[in-house]
Amino acid sequence: MIGAEGLYLVYLVAAICFILAIRGLAKPQTARAGNNLGMFGMGLAVLVTLLVLPTRNDLGILSAGFLSAFIGIFLANKVKMTSLPQMIAFLNGIGGLSSVLVGFAQILNEKVYLFDAVLAIVIGSVAFSGSMIAFLKLQGKLKRGRFYLSNLFSVVLLFLTVFVWIEFAFNGRMLDGYLLIWVSLALGVSLTLPVGGADMPIVISVLNAFSGFAASAIGFSIVNVALIMTGALVGASGTILALIMTKAMNRSIVEVFFKKIKISEGVDLQDKTARVSSVQDAAFLMENANKVIIVPGYGMAASGAQHALQNMAKILEEKYHVEVKFAIHPVAGRMPGHMNVLLAEAKVEYDKVFALEEINPDFETADVAYVIGANDITNPLAKTDASSPLYGMPILEVFKAKTVFVVKRSLGAGYSGVQNPLFFAENTLMLYGDAKKVTEEIVADL
Repeated sequence: MIGAEGLYLVYLVAAICFILAIRGLAKPQTARAGNNLGMFGMGLAVLVTLLVLPTRNDLGILSAGFLSAFIGIFLANKVKMTSLPQMIAFLNGIGGLSSVLVGFAQILNEKVYLFDAVLAIVIGSVAFSGSMIAFLKLQGKLKRGRFYLSNLFSVVLLFLTVFVWIEFAFNGRMLDGYLLIWVSLALGVSLTLPVGGADMPIVISVLNAFSGFAASAIGFSIVNVALIMTGALVGASGTILALIMTKAMNRSIVEVFFKKIKISEGVDLQDKTARVSSVQDAAFLMENANKVIIVPGYGMAASGAQHALQNMAKILEEKYHVEVKFAIHPVAGRMPGHMNVLLAEAKVEYDKVFALEEINPDFETADVAYVIGANDITNPLAKTDASSPLYGMPILEVFKAKTVFVVKRSLGAGYSGVQNPLFFAENTLMLYGDAKKVTEEIVADL
């Protein structure tokens, strides 16, 4: 058996692996190494924990562990790249649920109120139910559900959660414990249900932080150093990521969960007509360009167009000697880094992918901007219309390019519900249709 000193030393090594993993995941070039370090650290922590557990339940624990590992491997290999946001939301929820179960088991075992265990139950319940709602919304099974007085309902549930918590703390009745779980679960549903798709990257980051803090609280409850450190790392990184996302959208966490988005009426586009182009014209302008900037959005993910984009970029560079760059907005897609993951899968070189701050000055010298399935992140109203809910949000300034091609199925508004005047600009040409099919046709023409 391993001693206490050896146990803490191994946990420290695991924690260092987690820290280096998060640092590695910050850049595409080091993401694979970071992921491997994270897996190694978690495997190490699980293994050493198994070594110090009581021997009476070895068969049950090992059976559950191997079954869970098998399910995880199966899901990871089965899930499509376009469905990664759903899987992340689902796993966030499972993490929160595990904290709830361990916390409640701890209270039942001790038969007394435990602050850290109850804290894990409350945060974990919100993380679980909220993540499941996020999963269903990302899967297209639920529409945005802001209902009448939904904000008031969430506030009432929040105060009710605090009230039941206090009752449980003073009386220690298990009935209050059960009620606390149900009220916390309802709070998670109430907070997440009204959130629109454009805010999903922020919601996923917040729920990720919740699952981490819940795990850390459980670590204090059962005196497990690995859980304390790992949960704190996940909670802190999720919080920082959520703040980065809100800054990128010029919104606050409170606005994401509570503020009802109003559609701007300041710009009338009823009489505007969008100009339609053909794939032949798009190919001709691109092959005669000096610089082409590709702007991917969720439409690229939904159609699986990343490989076609890579082929297009490769032909333009090698055959026509065109400079090609990819522009990534922080909240493009359904989760942080969604576009980066898909482009990496298509083997787009990392040095051709640029963040918003790096690429925006390049649009003025670009001959062609190829916007594929992006909407709100390219909307000029964010810079010009103070009445727009997008106002102040940093955008990719594609409108500055000499010619803008927009690939979309229709002129429909983005997740914010705001129409995009870029579609009707004099330098914009629309390419209607499936993003992958349109791009493949351009590739064939090139």
